[in-house]
Amino acid sequence: MIPLRDINPTRRFPIITVLLIAANTAIFLYESSLNPRALNQLILSAGMIPYQVAHRFGPDAAFDILTAMFLHGGWMHLLSNMLYLWIFGNNVEDRMGPVRFTLFYLLCGVLASLAQVLASPNSSIPTIGASGAIAGVLGAYLVLYPNARVLSLVFMFYFIRLVEVPAIIVLGLWFVLQFFNGLATLGVPGMGGVAYFAHIGGFVSGLVLVHLFLVGQPPGPPRQRITRRGAFYDEFPDLWE
Repeated sequence: MIPLRDINPTRRFPIITVLLIAANTAIFLYESSLNPRALNQLILSAGMIPYQVAHRFGPDAAFDILTAMFLHGGWMHLLSNMLYLWIFGNNVEDRMGPVRFTLFYLLCGVLASLAQVLASPNSSIPTIGASGAIAGVLGAYLVLYPNARVLSLVFMFYFIRLVEVPAIIVLGLWFVLQFFNGLATLGVPGMGGVAYFAHIGGFVSGLVLVHLFLVGQPPGPPRQRITRRGAFYDEFPDLWE
């Protein structure tokens, strides 16, 4: 299931979401301009290395946690992250406001990195990407708009369909996938690839912190109810009210 857009209007332009997408894209374009040796050196110096954070923590390791959020390992890594940030970030920013959303995003990214460190404290493989911070945004969106409809590509055997799926299904399945993939990497020395525990840690952080960042903010629009509209009803009628 690949989300394409949500059907959940906002009240103001999501300036921070757009700036984050622009910053991540610009930095990746810079990465792409480097030769392999220089790129490898950049990732080693600016990526988050769990061993350094767990055993040699200092100003450099703390700074790497922040810089790692803006590095990506390839076009697909960047595009998938930015797609999720664009779909779900604008509504969360709309509720929190730009300043609070910025702090929320960065804090979720830090907590996501620390979750990855706890899961693999002896790993020397650099962790990069905005996935942990964006996972926090997904957790917040799930709390705020569980019934918002998300237009998604759904793969059914040999068929691909565009259907409107409730956010609780899209994001719930995403989290379950991260959770079980994370369990599969436990105890595997030097396991590289996707930092699943950063995703898990960021998502849980978003679930827990979202209401703290809404204190004093005006209430948002009423939550959408799942209604009998969209192709998803035809496929899964028991989920609808």
